[in-house]
Amino acid sequence: MTENPDPETGFLEQLGQRVRTMRALRGMSRKVLAKVSGISERYIAQLESGKGNVSIVLLRRVSNAMGAHLEDLIPSTEPAPDWPVIRDLLRRASAHQIAQAKEALTGEHNGAAPRGLSFAGIALIGLRGAGKSTLGKMLARKIGWSFVELNKEIEALNGLSVAEIIALYGQEGFRRMEQAALGQLLARRELMVLATGGGIVSEPLTFDLILSSFYTIWLKAEPEEHMARVRGQGDLRPMADDRAAMAELRAILLSREPLYARASVTVDTAGLGIDEAAARVIAAVKPVLPSEAQEFGLRSAAS
Repeated sequence: MTENPDPETGFLEQLGQRVRTMRALRGMSRKVLAKVSGISERYIAQLESGKGNVSIVLLRRVSNAMGAHLEDLIPSTEPAPDWPVIRDLLRRASAHQIAQAKEALTGEHNGAAPRGLSFAGIALIGLRGAGKSTLGKMLARKIGWSFVELNKEIEALNGLSVAEIIALYGQEGFRRMEQAALGQLLARRELMVLATGGGIVSEPLTFDLILSSFYTIWLKAEPEEHMARVRGQGDLRPMADDRAAMAELRAILLSREPLYARASVTVDTAGLGIDEAAARVIAAVKPVLPSEAQEFGLRSAAS
């Protein structure tokens, strides 16, 4: 009979797993995390394997480097998948909003239904190399909507490239700018096909805004295809000079899959050419277009 590990050992193993998952979710290699946090790559490897009894100060450095909340790294049982969204909303809420939330949660509200968000269009999510830009442009032309790349909006608003923003302000700063850019896009109240960054799912509030405002499509492919497409574009961020590039990519995909799977529909493009993949995407949006197109006075993709 195998003995159960003692609570401390189990806690450290869960902590290591959370650090590893959070790092993968943000698309950071150990090398990058070590550089940003100032903690050795070897120590981070020990921490992720459950063998590093990390101090709270070092753990805070790790969480800050990833742009994550420290509490998200501490093993616990979260009440629901939407808990991070609720928590972040409460952090930003006014006293009046908190009082309203308490009334709603305790059943003491007046029964009025919340006002829904306006339909903003179609959003494509998935890893880099999924074809979001290529297929998004083809879809937008087909249905007569504008095409927007969120990362390019961020760059235009801030006068810096994504790489420069991350270098200057870190992951947390970039995610703030990403959320602000998305808010400005939604304020236009124009239907669009939106191509998002692969890591948008790592910020609960921003991703929740995507899910609640857009008909979302997860463009899914095999890790090898993602890697080949990214290399074909001459872009290896954040996997440049990393011998374990494929292992890192698999870890990123594994950590993000449960979040990508929250999309309205999944389109698997594995093994498909561009035209065939585009046909699948167009077919996937047909069910949602007629009613929305009628409401906004636009033509349907069915034509």
